[in-house]
Amino acid sequence: MPPRGPRVKAEKPRDARGTLTRTLRYMVDYRYLVLVLLVCTFASNVGNLLGPSFAGKAIGAAVGQGQVDFATVAHYAKWMLAAYLFSNIMSFLVNQGMMLMGRRVANRMRRDVFHKLMVLPVSYFDRNQAGDIISRVSYDIDVVTTSLSSDLVQIMTSVVTVVGSLLMMCIISPPMTLCLFVTVPLAVGFTRYMGKRTRPLYSQRSAAYGKMNGYVEEMFSGQKTILAYAYENDVCKEFSGINHEAADAYCAADTLGMTTGPTVNMINNLGLSLIGLLGAILYMFGLAGMEQISAFVLYSRKFSGPINEIANIINEIYSALAAAERIFALLDQPEETADLPGAQALTDVKGEVEARHVSFGYLPGRTVLHDLSLKAEPGQTIAIVGHTGAGKTTIINLLMRFYDVDSGEIRVDGKELHQLTRSSLRRAYAMVLQDTWVFRGTIFENIAYGKEGATREEVIAAAKAARIHDYIMQLPDGYDTIISEDGGNISKGQKQLLTIARAMLYDTQMLILDEATSNVDTNTEQKVQKAMQELMRGKTSFVIAHRLSTIQNADKILVMEHGDVMEQGTHAELMAQKGVYYKLYASQFE
Repeated sequence: MPPRGPRVKAEKPRDARGTLTRTLRYMVDYRYLVLVLLVCTFASNVGNLLGPSFAGKAIGAAVGQGQVDFATVAHYAKWMLAAYLFSNIMSFLVNQGMMLMGRRVANRMRRDVFHKLMVLPVSYFDRNQAGDIISRVSYDIDVVTTSLSSDLVQIMTSVVTVVGSLLMMCIISPPMTLCLFVTVPLAVGFTRYMGKRTRPLYSQRSAAYGKMNGYVEEMFSGQKTILAYAYENDVCKEFSGINHEAADAYCAADTLGMTTGPTVNMINNLGLSLIGLLGAILYMFGLAGMEQISAFVLYSRKFSGPINEIANIINEIYSALAAAERIFALLDQPEETADLPGAQALTDVKGEVEARHVSFGYLPGRTVLHDLSLKAEPGQTIAIVGHTGAGKTTIINLLMRFYDVDSGEIRVDGKELHQLTRSSLRRAYAMVLQDTWVFRGTIFENIAYGKEGATREEVIAAAKAARIHDYIMQLPDGYDTIISEDGGNISKGQKQLLTIARAMLYDTQMLILDEATSNVDTNTEQKVQKAMQELMRGKTSFVIAHRLSTIQNADKILVMEHGDVMEQGTHAELMAQKGVYYKLYASQFE
């Protein structure tokens, strides 16, 4: 089996601007919706910005020459209420629209990631934990789309509010506006400084969550083994350590990030104090009226409020960028190499397979197979035996072109594998693996998985051949019985019989059987072996077996050891040699 890489690789942010650009591209398909939302955002902010102006006029009418003009105050109060009501309605529409777009972006992003996973080479899944991959599909995409649907609205609103408030303040009192040139550069500079420090921490947080999810998925899949070995306390301790690392990463990012908002708020409050002091001086010298000062103060709050909010959500944006980087890192993974120009579909398969001087290693400099040569004539059964790690599964990986050879070549019906399309090559094989796979669906659907349009009669015939028909008929709904996720409501032996029936239905000229009866009891195995003999008749079959009693009738047996074919021949020939195979056979029957 290929080596697994480290569980998690802590990613550092590479290009925040590029990541943001790629994320925003997902919104291009919804540009008209975005345009409408921008118009609504602008309208909402116009209403928001008119409010302080009306408030200032109302205050001016109230503090005139010592006499309150209630009619004027009421007039401007009504307009202020209408402006804020209109603003809130527009804001509600914008929020609803962004939530809708966020859901659609999440759907498209998950679709892209899932489609990418379907075309990635097997080596990617060998190197990465399933839990870490699932974390990118679920947690990371949720973080990104949540940021799009909420933080983006906030930023759009804040930008319009800041620009509009600044413009109104410049109109009301240019001298008081000068106070902003002290506080705004401080706020912006501090925010940028903190951003550089927090971005790597958010990347580490996403990686830590991926590691934790990977560990949880791994432990859940092996729960029965954990219970059988009474290893629960040790697993809990290990998880506690991993969980502690994730919590520390979360705390480190948020602890530092949460200092940004309060600090920027303090800087803005300093600006408000300067505005109040300068306004009082201008009022004393008759250079500004109470209407101007009150309106300016309200606009200054409108101006500083969004800056505070941006400072607060900037951490969420950095978290979203870190999550987006992990998603795009997956999307940027190299896919399986494309078929060569002119590659032909494998048709009219005869089943002649030949390997010539094949060498291969999963990692550079670590060769697993050394100078492998074999030939299978059409209809022959080739058994591959040897100790664990001898290279048996590697041969299957190369036959199916899950991996490409480092040197040498493999031919099917006289054609080198690179001359054939991958899809046609893989369709030419039916596989029954030791690690059985069934999905949530009916028994009929699971058996018919490999043959589109399979009839009920064909499925029943395959089930009878696999000796599982009688068991199926005992179930409440027969072939319409629903199998739970990963076949949790049936035994391992029954799952294996289902996969054997699936292979029997999938009519091909070549078979790969990897310990196909390992989960079947001895009595059932004898029945299945007869069915397997019928299945293999006339087909080229590659059988990996540890029970040597099951491959005595093979046309050729390859004895593997440390990546080399030590012996090959029929059962009788190898027993007569009294070499490696003889010792393996004797060890099983002593």
